[in-house]
Amino acid sequence: MKTQMLRFNGVVERDPAIEAWMNAHGGELGAMARRWFAVMRQCGDEVRETLHDGSPVACFGDVPFASVNAFRAHVNVAFFQGATLRDPAGLLEGEGRFMRHVKLRVGTPVDEAALTRLIETAYGEMKARVERG
Repeated sequence: MKTQMLRFNGVVERDPAIEAWMNAHGGELGAMARRWFAVMRQCGDEVRETLHDGSPVACFGDVPFASVNAFRAHVNVAFFQGATLRDPAGLLEGEGRFMRHVKLRVGTPVDEAALTRLIETAYGEMKARVERG
C-alpha cells in the first residue's frame, strides 16, 4: 500500500524568508540553527527550502526531509520521516507517527558526526522514496 508524501508548494533553491528567520534568531541558538540548516542545504543539488509553520524546512524537491527551529532554551533538528531513520547513536527523540527530532542545548555536547549522518540519511532516504514514486 502506497502512502501519500507530504509536499510543499513554493519551495525554492534559496528562500529569502529563511535568511530573515536566521537573522532574527541570533546568539548561540541561532548559530546552532544556522549551522545545522547549512548541513541540510549541502546534502545535494536537489535541496530546496521553504519556511513552513515558522520553521526553515529543507526538501528534496518539494518533499520535506528535515527542518530546524529555535526555542527559548534549545534548537530542534527535526526529521519528517524520523520514525524510520536508523539512529545507532540514539540522538532522536519523540513519539510521533512520523516526526522525530534532536534537541540541541547550549553547553551540551552533541555527536556532530552522528547528527550529520542522520541528516544525510534522511535526505538520501527521501530522495530514494521520491525517485521510486
